[in-house]
Amino acid sequence: MPVLTALNLSKDFRNKPLFSAVTFGIDWTDRVGLIGVNGSGKTTLIRILAGELASDTGEIVVAEGAQIGYLPQEPKFDPKLSVLDALFSKSSATMQLIHDYEAACAAVAHDHSNAKLLTRMTDLAHQLDAAGAWELEANAKAILSQLGITDTEQIVGTLSGGQRKRVALAHALIVRPDLLILDEPTNHLDAETIQWLEDYLARYSGALFLVTHDRYFLDRVTNRIVEIDRGTTQTFSGNYSYYLEKKADQESRREVEYEKRKQLMKQELAWLRRGAKARSTKQKARVDRAEEMLSAPREKPRQEIEIGAVGRRLGTKVIEFEKVSKRYDDLVLVKDFTFILQRGDRIGIIGPNGTGKTTLLDMIVERIKPDAGRISLGTTVHIGYYDQENRRMTENQRLIDYVKEAGENLATADGMTISASQMAERFLFPPAMQFAPISKLSGGERRRLYLLRLLMEAPNVLLLDEPTNDLDIPTLVALEEYLDSFAGSVIAVSHDRYFLDRVVDRVLRFEGDGHIREYPGNYSAFLEIRDRETRERLALEAPKKSAKPAPATSSKPKKLSFKEQKEFDALEKAIAADEKRKIEIEAALGTMGADYEATSKLFTELTDLNTRLDKALERWTELGDL
Repeated sequence: MPVLTALNLSKDFRNKPLFSAVTFGIDWTDRVGLIGVNGSGKTTLIRILAGELASDTGEIVVAEGAQIGYLPQEPKFDPKLSVLDALFSKSSATMQLIHDYEAACAAVAHDHSNAKLLTRMTDLAHQLDAAGAWELEANAKAILSQLGITDTEQIVGTLSGGQRKRVALAHALIVRPDLLILDEPTNHLDAETIQWLEDYLARYSGALFLVTHDRYFLDRVTNRIVEIDRGTTQTFSGNYSYYLEKKADQESRREVEYEKRKQLMKQELAWLRRGAKARSTKQKARVDRAEEMLSAPREKPRQEIEIGAVGRRLGTKVIEFEKVSKRYDDLVLVKDFTFILQRGDRIGIIGPNGTGKTTLLDMIVERIKPDAGRISLGTTVHIGYYDQENRRMTENQRLIDYVKEAGENLATADGMTISASQMAERFLFPPAMQFAPISKLSGGERRRLYLLRLLMEAPNVLLLDEPTNDLDIPTLVALEEYLDSFAGSVIAVSHDRYFLDRVVDRVLRFEGDGHIREYPGNYSAFLEIRDRETRERLALEAPKKSAKPAPATSSKPKKLSFKEQKEFDALEKAIAADEKRKIEIEAALGTMGADYEATSKLFTELTDLNTRLDKALERWTELGDL
C-alpha cells in the first residue's frame, strides 16, 4: 500500500475551479515534484495532502502508522515560543526527550558549575541512550548547524520571515517522517545551503512530495513529476529533465493530432454541404460522425506566458559605484565598493543571507543612503525594481486598473503597441478575470501581476531581488527569454543556480566584512574558479603541513639559574600535556555519555586542570620574562 493515496480530489478557490478528479499515489520511496503555473492550485493541493485543508470532493488515504511531516510556504509559530520549543514542538516522545536534553545543555553552558543542572543533563543523556536516540540527536545538531540556527533560546517573534522558514525546515527534517511534504523549501536559502539540502534529501530514506521553482534542485532530487495543467493532473515517471522531454513529445503529438482532426473536419464539412445523395446506412453513419466531430468540445489550450521585448533607450552611462560603504553598528555590509554597470550587462549577485545584497539594491534606488561614497545614475536610466517586500496592492482594486496605473499602452521593440488589457492576457489574465478585484487572486497570481505591472513601466534597467522565490517555472522561463532580448541592463540577486547560469554573464559575490568580489561568467563558472582556487591553496599548504617543524634553538637566558632553566623546560612540557588533556576532556563531556559517575569525574578533573594550568602559565610567564 502507498504511504499516501489521493482519490478523486477537487477544489474550488473563491468560486474559481482549481482542479478536479485528481488521483495518484505516493509510494514509500517516491520523490515527487509538483509543478504548474502560479494560481493552478499547487499550494492548495499540498495543503490538502498535509491535512491542513479539506477538499471539496474525494479523500486522502494514509497508510496505518505512517507519519507525515509538512513544511508550509509561510510557517506559523506561536511568537512567544523559543526557537528550541518550535524545533521540537508537536513531535514524538523521542523529540521531546531531545528537546529537554538540548535545553539542559544550554543551561549548563550558562552555569557549568551547577551540580543540579549537570545531574539533570546526565539523566537525560542516560534516557537518550536507553531510547537509542543519539543518532537522532546528532542528526538534529547537524541540521541546525547547516541551516545556520545557532541561538535556540531566541524568541520566534523576533525572527525574520527567512529565519522562521529555516526553523520550520529544520523541524520538518529533524522529525524524519515517512512522508516529507515541502512547499518551496529552497526559498530564503543561499546556494551553498541548497546544495547541502540536495545532498541531505538524496540520502533521505522516506518519501518526498515537494513544490519548488529551483529547476536544478527539482532535477536532482525527484524521480517523478506531477503536473497540474488545465485543472487536471498528469504524472511523469522521471525527473524534471525527463518531464521536459516527454512534455515536448506530448505537445508535438497533440499539435499533429489537432491538425489531422482539423483537416478531417474540413472534409466532413464539405461533404455535408454537398448533401447526401441517398439514405444509405453508410451515409447516415458518416453524417452522424461529422456532427459528433463538430459538436465535440475543443481541448482547452495550454496556458503559455508571452512577454514582449519592450523597453526605453538607454544611454552610455548606466550606474556607477565609487568607494561605496555601508554598515550597521559593527556589521560591515559594503566597504569601498567601486564598480561600473554598463549597458547590456547581466550581473548576478550572490552570497550568504544577511551579507548586504538587498541593501546594495536599496541604495541604488535611494531607499537607503550609503555611509560613504557615491552612486550615480545615467540621465536615461529608468529602473524597474522587483523587490521582496514592497508589493502593496489594494484588495478591492480591479486587476486591470492596477496595471493601468503603470501605463495604458506599451510600445514593443518592433514598433507595435500593446494595450494594458492585451499585456494582461499575455500574462494569463483573460478579459473576464481583468475586472475582478485583486482579493480574488491567489498568492502566485499576485506575484505574476506584480511582474506585469513592473514591465508595463518599460524599464531599461531591471533590479530583480530573488525573483525565483515568487515566480513559477513557466513564468521564469518566459522571463529568461525576455531578458535574452532585453536591450537594457540587469542586476539580479538570486540563489537559483539555474536562473543565474541562464541569465548572467558576471557574478558579484559578497564574501563577508563588506568585501565584494567580481567573477567572470555565470554561476557555474564561479564554482569552477572557486574550486580551482581551493585546490591551489590546498596544494600550497600541503608541503607546510607535511614538513617537520624546525627544532627550536635554545639560547640560555643569562639571568636563569640552572634550577630555573630546568623548571622552565618542565613547565613547557607540563602545560602542553595539560592543554592536550583539556581538549580530550571537553570533547568527552560534549558527547555526554550516560554514565553519571564517569561524567562527574571528568567534570571534577577539568576544574582541577584549569586551576593547575592557570598557576603553571603564570609561573612560566615569570620565568620567560627573565
